[in-house]
Amino acid sequence: MLGAFSCKKDNSASSSSSVTTDQAADIAAGSLAENSNGFASVTDDIAVNAQGINSTSSNLTVNSTQGTASVHQQCGTTLTDSVTRNFTVDSVTVNYFFKYTHTLNCNSSNLPDNVINTLTYKGSFDGPRLSSTNSGNAHVTIAGLSPSATAFVVNGEYVRDGSFQSKVGNKASGNSHIDIVGTNITLSKPGRKIISGTATITITGTGPKGSFSYTGTIVFNGDNTASLTLNGGAAYTINLLNGWRERR
Repeated sequence: MLGAFSCKKDNSASSSSSVTTDQAADIAAGSLAENSNGFASVTDDIAVNAQGINSTSSNLTVNSTQGTASVHQQCGTTLTDSVTRNFTVDSVTVNYFFKYTHTLNCNSSNLPDNVINTLTYKGSFDGPRLSSTNSGNAHVTIAGLSPSATAFVVNGEYVRDGSFQSKVGNKASGNSHIDIVGTNITLSKPGRKIISGTATITITGTGPKGSFSYTGTIVFNGDNTASLTLNGGAAYTINLLNGWRERR
């Protein structure tokens, strides 16, 4: 479920736009959570692909769950794959199309070192607190491909643009631009669970009464949650799997 009810009353709005900090946190949760195909979904997709780099199979296979390519890729080559996701889970309905390219870089010993991933996507999600139609792109690098490496490490940027409709409070609607820049986001091997890392997030757009702007920091806690702090000090816990968020 995208967003959880908070026990604290949210009285603040940015630039008189009537887009409150709680609603900005809902937008952030939608841009992060796996069940709304946010940033955490992208890190999982590229980790699935990275796990296939050292596969002994020479044939291209597609993971039916993740929809991303798993292939014994050659050094310096770029491969492309795509996935369409249409499902309802945790009261969120999702329709998205993703197109990935994966460029494999090898080290001086001609062994896989990292993959540069680029992504474009478009689609929508409809959850209990927020619905959104959006498109975007990402440019992220995943390292830790060596079989001896105990974790993957992801660095890069994820961007989402589109319209939103809040279903709580004043039910604000408008357009938004979200920019997430992740730093040293560590994923377990082979489980692909985010165990640490940080990110910055910028949320800007136009609401019912004008423009709004929020900036914040994200700390990945290692328990499938992230701590979000928005400008002004509003703090939230976001479940990276189902999108629940709680104001602290």
